Amino acid sequence: MKNTKLYRLLAVLLVLTLFAAACGSDEADDGATGGGDGDSQTDDGGDSGDGGDGGDSGDGGDSDGGDSGDGDGDEPVDVTQGGILAQVQARGVINCGIPTSAVAFAQQDANGVWQGFDIDYCRAVAAAVFGDADAVNFVPLTAAERFTAVQVGEVDLLMRTTTWTQGRDASGDQGMDFGPTTYYDGQQMAGRRSQGFSEDSTVADIDGLNVCTNAGTTTEKNISDAVAAAGGSFTLIQADDIPTAVAAFVAGSCDIFTTDGSGVAGEAFTNEDNADGDWVVFPAQPISKEPLGPVYPQNDSEWGDIINWTVFATIIADEKGITQANASERLAEEQAKQDAGGEGLDAEVLRLLGGEGELQTALSLSPDAFLNVIEAVGNYDEIYTRHIVPIGLKREGSANARWTEGGLVYAPPAR
Repeated sequence: MKNTKLYRLLAVLLVLTLFAAACGSDEADDGATGGGDGDSQTDDGGDSGDGGDGGDSGDGGDSDGGDSGDGDGDEPVDVTQGGILAQVQARGVINCGIPTSAVAFAQQDANGVWQGFDIDYCRAVAAAVFGDADAVNFVPLTAAERFTAVQVGEVDLLMRTTTWTQGRDASGDQGMDFGPTTYYDGQQMAGRRSQGFSEDSTVADIDGLNVCTNAGTTTEKNISDAVAAAGGSFTLIQADDIPTAVAAFVAGSCDIFTTDGSGVAGEAFTNEDNADGDWVVFPAQPISKEPLGPVYPQNDSEWGDIINWTVFATIIADEKGITQANASERLAEEQAKQDAGGEGLDAEVLRLLGGEGELQTALSLSPDAFLNVIEAVGNYDEIYTRHIVPIGLKREGSANARWTEGGLVYAPPAR
C-alpha cells in the first residue's frame, strides 16, 4: 500500500515537472521576441533581432530599440556584451554626439575644427580605443535630438552637456546609461543691469517676465519649480538650442536667459552684446544640481567600462601629476623603479600607463590605451584649464576642484 502511494506521488511530481518545463519554454520564447515586453519591437522591426539582438536592448530601450529596426536606415545598437565596441572597431571611427554649439564645451573654430571640453573627451575615448584621437566623427545634436540619437544608434557616445538624473537613468524606456560626471554645474540666469538685475537678484525677481531657454532640457522644469516655489509666474519661451535662445535674449524677445551656469557664463563672457558689461549672472547659488557627463546605450558593460575608465584615467592622471608633456617619461621612471626592485615605485601610475599589472587589456584595450589618452588630450586639469578657465570659471573653490582640495572630482583607484 505504501509503495502504491509512493508511485502515485512520483507520478504527480513527474507531471508537474513536465508542465513547468513546457511553461518555461513558452516564457523563453515570449522574452526572445520582445525583450520581455512583447510590444512594439516585434511590430516595428519585423523580428526581435531588429530591436537589438534579442532581449537585451528590449529590456533597456524598448520602443526606441524598435525604432532602430523599423527600416529607416539607422543602424541598431547591439547591446550584447561587446556589441558597440565591435561595431566601432569595424567602422574605424567613434560617432560622438556633441552640442550644436556650447561655449567652452563644443564650438567650431575659424577653420571649422571642433574645440571644447566635451570635444576633448570624445577625442579621449577615440585615443583609448584606436590610439588615435582623431578617429572620431562629431555629430552635432540639439537637446531634443540627443537621446533619440543614442537610442537608435546614431551615436556610440553622447558627450553633450547632459545632466544625469534619476528619471533619465532609471527609466527603462530611455535606453541609456550614464558615465562619470566630468563637470559639476548648476542652473543660473542672465539678466540686464539696465533692467534692474544684479548679482543679488533671485528667482523671485523674474515674476511676470519672459524667460528663454533651449527646449528638451532639465532647465525648463527647474525654472518652473523654482518660480512656483517663490510664489511667482513667468512665460517660458523655448528655443531649439542655446544660440537661438541667446539671440532671443539679445533681441529683447525675453527678459531672462537661463541654462546651466557654465552656459550662461560662457555666453556672458563671449557675446558681443555684453561688451559693455550689461549682462549679470544670478543667483550666486545655482537653483539646481546639474552633473554633466557621458551618456551611452544601455546594457553594454564593456563599452560603458571603456568610457568610464577613460574619464577616470584623466582624473587619476591629474591627481598623480601625469601630463601630456611627461606621461611617457613618467612611465619610463616607474618602470625603472620596478626593475630596480620597487623602491619609491608608484604602482598605480605604472598600471595606468600600461606597465606591469596594467588592467587596460581587461577592458579590451591595448595596455598603453590611457597613455595614449593623456598624450592626446592631457589630464583632467589640462582639459579644464584649456577650455573652462578662459570663460572665467576656475576650479579652485568649486565643485570641480580635486577631492583633495574640497571639490567633488574623484576617481576610483586603478588597481
